[in-house]
Amino acid sequence: MAQVLEFKLPDLGEGLTEAEIVRWLVQVGDVVAVDQPVVEVETAKAMVEVPCPYGGVVTARFGEEGTELPVGAPLITVAVGAPASGDALGPAGPAGRGGPDGPAEGSGNVLVGYGTSEAPARRRRVRPVQPASPTASAATGPAAAAEAAHAPARAATDRVPAAVPRALTDAAPDPAGAPVEAGAVGAPHTASDGPVPVISPLVRRLARENGLDLRQLTGSGPEGLILRADVENALRASAAPVGSRAARPEPDTVVTPVPGAAADGRRIPLKGVRGAVADKLSRSRREIPDATCWVDADATELMRARAAMNAAGGPKISLLALLARICTAALARFPELNSSVDTEAREIVRFDHVHLGFAAQTERGLVVPVVRDAHARDAEGLTAEFARLTEAGRAGRLTPGDLTGGTFTLNNYGVFGVDGSTPIVNHPEAAMLGVGRIVPKPWVHEGELAVRQVVQLSLTFDHRVCDGGTAGGFLRHVADCVEQPAVLLRTL
Repeated sequence: MAQVLEFKLPDLGEGLTEAEIVRWLVQVGDVVAVDQPVVEVETAKAMVEVPCPYGGVVTARFGEEGTELPVGAPLITVAVGAPASGDALGPAGPAGRGGPDGPAEGSGNVLVGYGTSEAPARRRRVRPVQPASPTASAATGPAAAAEAAHAPARAATDRVPAAVPRALTDAAPDPAGAPVEAGAVGAPHTASDGPVPVISPLVRRLARENGLDLRQLTGSGPEGLILRADVENALRASAAPVGSRAARPEPDTVVTPVPGAAADGRRIPLKGVRGAVADKLSRSRREIPDATCWVDADATELMRARAAMNAAGGPKISLLALLARICTAALARFPELNSSVDTEAREIVRFDHVHLGFAAQTERGLVVPVVRDAHARDAEGLTAEFARLTEAGRAGRLTPGDLTGGTFTLNNYGVFGVDGSTPIVNHPEAAMLGVGRIVPKPWVHEGELAVRQVVQLSLTFDHRVCDGGTAGGFLRHVADCVEQPAVLLRTL
C-alpha cells in the first residue's frame, strides 16, 4: 500500500532559519526520483535548489511562489512505496526512513553541503475542531465526524488531480456552492464553523492587518481556496469611491485600515538578500565606531602596467585583481586592519590569512562574495576567482560559504561613476577599502602640470582596532603602490 511522506524545508546551514519559495520545479501529480530538486528557494545568503529525499508521486505542495517558510515547515508530500505486484513494501517509520522490518524510503541527503544528513521526521499537526451541533453530528454520522477530526490544519497550495487516489492526500472534502466572482465580498464561506481555506499564511496576515474577515469572501481557487488576488480585490473594492458601484463592498462588510498606515505608497518587505543586508548594516552602525580617511592617487602607472601585462599574452588581468594584490600587500604590513572584534570577550582577533570580500551589485541586491586565501594568489588567480564569483552572483548560484568568512572588503564603487564614498564596514570585519572611478584630471607630475589618470581611495575602519596613524599608513601604502606599482616587488 502506498504511504504519504511529508518533506519539510531542511536546515540550510549558516544559521539560516527561513527561506522564500522562488520557483516550484515539480507539479502535483509528477513522479519524482530520490534526490531530485523539487523547489528553488532564496535565503538571506543565496538561491539554492532543494532536493527531495523521497521517490514517488507528488500529492501536495505547500506555499505559493513568494511565500516565506521557516525551516521545518512542510514543502511537499510524496506518495511512496506503491506496490507493482502483490508484494507490499515494509512499513515505514514516522520519519520516512523505514520501520523495523523495512528499508529506508529516502536517501537522507536532503541538501548536500547545507548541514543536513537525515530525512526530517514527519509530524502531523492537527487543529482542534470546534464541536458541531447535535443536528449536524446526527446528519453527518460517525464516519464523517472521524474524517473531520483528522483533517490537517494547513491548506495546500495545490491539490492532487483526479487521477491520484484520494487516499493519498490529506485534502478536505470539496465545499459546496456555485462559483462566484473572484474576491466576492458578502458571500460567507460554507464551512462557517471551521478553518477558512487560505492559500498561504501571508494571505491570512494580509487580511488580518487590513481588518478583512475572510469568512465574508468566496475564494476563486480550487475547492474555494482563497487566493491573494481575492483579498486584494476585496481591499480595492472597500477603498473605491462611493460612486463606483461595481467596486463598492457590500453594506454589511467593514474593512478597517491599518492604524497609522500611510494612505499612499506601497510597502516592500525587507526579506531575502535585501533584508539580510539591512540587518547587517544596522548592526555595523550600532556596534562599530567607524572613521574614514581618503587620499587622491595618480593611477597612470598602474594602468600602464596592466596594459603591458595584457599585451604580453595569456589570461587578461583585471584592475580589481591588481587592487586586491595591493590590498593583501598592505595588510601584510598593517595586520591590525585584518582583524575582528569579539565584543563578548573584549578581544581583538587578528587573522593570519586574508579572505578578501568584494562588493558586487546584482539583480537580487548587494552581495559580498569572498575570495579565500587571497594573500596566496597571484594576479591571474585573483582575476579568475573574481570572474567566477561575479558570474555566480549574477546567476544567483552563490552558496552561503561563498558569502561568509571575509576578513577585509574591497569596494570598487567607481564602477557606478562616483569619485568617493564613506561605506559602512562589513560586520564583523574591521575595515573596507573604497576605490572611486579613474578619470583624467590635471595633476602636478614631476614639477609640471599634466593630465593624469587620478583615483580617489578611501579607508573606513573600526577605530577600536587601530588609531588614525595605522589607518593612514595603510592607505598611504596603497596609494604608493597605485602610483608606483614597482613598490609591490618588495612583497612578491
